[in-house]
Parts: sequence; structure tokens; C-alpha cells
Amino acid sequence: MQNHRVAEGEHVLLYLDQRRTYLVKVEAGKTFHTHKGFIKLDDLIGREYGSTVASSLGVQFTVLKPLLRDYIMKSVRRTQIMYPKDIALIIVYSGIGPGSYVVEAGTGTGALTTALAHFVRPNGRVYSYEVRGEFLETA
Repeated sequence: MQNHRVAEGEHVLLYLDQRRTYLVKVEAGKTFHTHKGFIKLDDLIGREYGSTVASSLGVQFTVLKPLLRDYIMKSVRRTQIMYPKDIALIIVYSGIGPGSYVVEAGTGTGALTTALAHFVRPNGRVYSYEVRGEFLETA
């Protein structure tokens, strides 16, 4: 059964409204700052997904478990990224699924790599190659 509480090191999606969501890695001792106040990330550890947390200004954020779409859409864009509709087409046409072994040339931001890893799990592998060090750091 899946754990429904936030653990240190996990990512959470802080939902303010339909247009404002924030993908945050939960790290002890750190603080997330927004125009609606700050949130101590320690306060998220052990909290149930779906619950709310108040910022320093009293604004309520809902704590959600991020979906694959959130990781892709919120990834840092130092290179051209692939969007979910394009990734879906690649997955469907290539037959990639659980247990597949995939080689990717050009990791870039890691958006496609993340999606591929999601679809080959639990026993598949993605081998991604990138020649530019700055892109590897982003990914």
C-alpha cells in the first residue's frame, strides 16, 4: 500500500489555485518563499497528502502528490522540452511499456527521460546520454 504522508526528500505540489501550483522538494530546515508568504518545509513532513498548510501570511495551500504531468510541466527549461501530447505519441508508436529497455540520445531537461522511466517501471531501464554537463545538472 502506498504511503499517504509526506516524507523528507519527496516532491510535493503546493496548490494555491488553478493557475498557481508549485513543485517543491521537501528538505528539513529549508523554507519555500512565495508572494503569499513562506512555508517551512519541516511543517510538511508527516502531513497527509490532500491536507492544507498555511503560509506565514495565513494563505492556505493544498499539499498534493505530484503527477507525471507536474514533473514535466514544472521542469526547468534550459533546453527545448517535450510536452505530454508529444511524449504520449512516442510511447504509443514505440510500444514502450513495463520492462522495456530504452536508449535516449540527449537528456536535455530530463522531461522525456522522466516520462520514459515512468512507463518502463518497475523492471525496465532508461539509458540516457547527454554530452553537455550543464544539461545533466538540470536533469
